[in-house]
Amino acid sequence: MNSRNWIGGEWIKPAAGEFAVINPSNTKEQVGVLHLSDPSQVIQAEQAAREAYASWSRMSGSDRAGHLDRMADVLESKSDDVALLASMEMGKPIAEMRGELKRGVNLLRYYAAEGVRASGEVIPSSEQNVLQYTRKVPLGVAGIITPWNFPVAIPIWKIAPALISGNTVIWKPAELASLTATRLAEVFAEAGLPPGVINLVVGKGSQIGNVLLEEIPLDALSFTGSTSTGLNIAQICAKRNIKYQTEMGGKNAAIVLNDADLETAVRLVVSGAFRSAGQKCTATSRIIVESGIYETFIEALSQAVSQIKLAPALDSKAYLGPVASASQYETVMSYVHMANEEAEILAQGPPVTGDQEGYYIRPLVAGGLNAGHPLIQEEIFGPVAAVLEAADFDEAVSLCNQSIYGLSASLFTQNLSYAHRFLDEVRAGMVRVNQETAGVEYQSPFGGMKLSSSHTREQGQAALDFYTELKTCAISYR
Repeated sequence: MNSRNWIGGEWIKPAAGEFAVINPSNTKEQVGVLHLSDPSQVIQAEQAAREAYASWSRMSGSDRAGHLDRMADVLESKSDDVALLASMEMGKPIAEMRGELKRGVNLLRYYAAEGVRASGEVIPSSEQNVLQYTRKVPLGVAGIITPWNFPVAIPIWKIAPALISGNTVIWKPAELASLTATRLAEVFAEAGLPPGVINLVVGKGSQIGNVLLEEIPLDALSFTGSTSTGLNIAQICAKRNIKYQTEMGGKNAAIVLNDADLETAVRLVVSGAFRSAGQKCTATSRIIVESGIYETFIEALSQAVSQIKLAPALDSKAYLGPVASASQYETVMSYVHMANEEAEILAQGPPVTGDQEGYYIRPLVAGGLNAGHPLIQEEIFGPVAAVLEAADFDEAVSLCNQSIYGLSASLFTQNLSYAHRFLDEVRAGMVRVNQETAGVEYQSPFGGMKLSSSHTREQGQAALDFYTELKTCAISYR
């Protein structure tokens, strides 16, 4: 497959360079070719989006909802095809990728329903015969910059609320997910989306990302990616008075107390840490265990990790597949080497099944570290987790909060008092009891505190707040 731009309803093959897309499950296999854009295509996309905005923003919410429903219908019919491509492009196991496609369909239908809901409120006036009310109105043209780890769900949970609110979109996907992005754009075109409402521009951030941020007259920018890039985007957008939203890193902790259901805790900690090869901003990267259960928990955790199946992405029984790329492999392996040299290896999964050449990393759990060690503090974004021992609940919460990040955290306990204290005291945007750190439902607000987010939220009703601004209206009819 070849990537293409979709601008103003037209398919364009950019010519600013190209490179082969390699299957991370089998580095001898080429999945397709990525064709890169130059800045002129970003400018063209803004012009198309601005032209489409004039009619799209005036369309009724019900009519916009109809388009999102049709997008959902076509995506559902093409789910197997899209899932196959995405798994081959970035290495997520096919079973997980099918679940992500289902989430994408549900997101489109969820936001389609918002097209006929109330978008303001009546406010009493101090004067007689005055009707005063608020309306949520669209911002204009929204820039969408999406990562590779959720190549379907994250673009849709940004694009769908932007569209139903009346905005048009310029979408710049990560290079590692641009074949899947092209396939999604083909789905949206087949669904009959009007020209220019979504404009896909494929390319390197260094070549077109800066043009999008610094030159294009955007009205909003939503980004998911690294903390360093997100902070730079925030500075640029603030300087230009562009409404922005950044979802960045995480170093999420799961606390396991003495009274936890051990079987449940182990199963969900393993899932949170190693599904998607740990390539989730909500992945369980720190495991904090109360002293009274520490040895028993580690023994059960080691047993569970030793049975994990590491396999090619298209193996339906794969628990995790490879990491997404050669650069990702090198980064994560630097932490594996660090663990082998500076930590105690508490658990490790078996090698990949069969004779495979890919970016496979065995799941690993490290211990014997202090709270300031890089394996405890730095986002790894791979199948590596570290364990800390805590004397009691208070120390566990203190350790949990010792991070520059604050995206997600979970607690395993049967104690209702500790559960409520955890929900109150932990500094994270998403806190969960007897659930894994990953897996927040699509109808719920998604986002973090501290350096994990820019203090806004995605998904749920909160996304509609970001993609709109509030207009206060009043009319005197005396």
